Amino acid sequence: MTRTGPRARRRSAALGLLAWLLGIAFFLPVGWMVLTSLHSEADAATNPPSVAAGLTLDGYRAFFDAEGGADPWPALINSTTASVLSTLLVLALALPAAYALSLRPVRRWRDAMFFFLSTKMLPMVAGLLPVYLFAKDAGLLDNIWLLVVLYASMNLPIAVWMLQSFLADIPVSLVEAARVDGARLPTVLLRIVAPVAGPGIAATALICAILSWNEMLFARVLTGVTARTAPVLLTEFVTSQGLFLAQMCAASVIVSLPVLAAGFAAQDKLVQGLSLGAVK
Repeated sequence: MTRTGPRARRRSAALGLLAWLLGIAFFLPVGWMVLTSLHSEADAATNPPSVAAGLTLDGYRAFFDAEGGADPWPALINSTTASVLSTLLVLALALPAAYALSLRPVRRWRDAMFFFLSTKMLPMVAGLLPVYLFAKDAGLLDNIWLLVVLYASMNLPIAVWMLQSFLADIPVSLVEAARVDGARLPTVLLRIVAPVAGPGIAATALICAILSWNEMLFARVLTGVTARTAPVLLTEFVTSQGLFLAQMCAASVIVSLPVLAAGFAAQDKLVQGLSLGAVK
């Protein structure tokens, strides 16, 4: 049994205190947003803000009041549709690609991996005008399926990189045994690779879904009324009459809840998946 000296205990306590301070610093803006969402517009607009102001749910009622403003449900449904479908499409494309780059490596597979990574080095705004002109000529403006394809293409390089590192930990002998038994590639992917790399696939899917849910630049430019998403809806609280801060904070809390709920529900898979490949 090893004994911990006073110096080690002080260092551990200092690191613990630092971790708590960093956690509070990261949570403080979120907590302030939630508190502001429970204030009236008059109290939320005071400078400096009043912490002890009365609490109310008027901001949340105004957000869901379709008669007094825009109906938020279509935007939330569009964000859910674009996130879920694009994530499923990414997994369908990234899993075979990661299999070819890890368990059945192709020639110059490292060059292929860096090619995938290089596609993320182009600023998103640089590709905005060509995509807009293409969507305009093809009649795809304000179309949710265009966002599904765009989000899938944007998240595909990240998914391939993540899944490649997860699948690299799977024993090649396991796949070879399945192939010897006559299993074809779809069977190997669905019944052998997918269950073993389940945590890594879940972590990849969650990250892709979060990135798709939070994307606003392309959704703001390429959509109008029919296919607008939740992040685009948040910008509508900045009007010519001013900034409705309490309603915007209430809307931000509601828009953030699905992502937080998904992350909380899959936190064990996320931690386990992100730790795969870290230690050989």
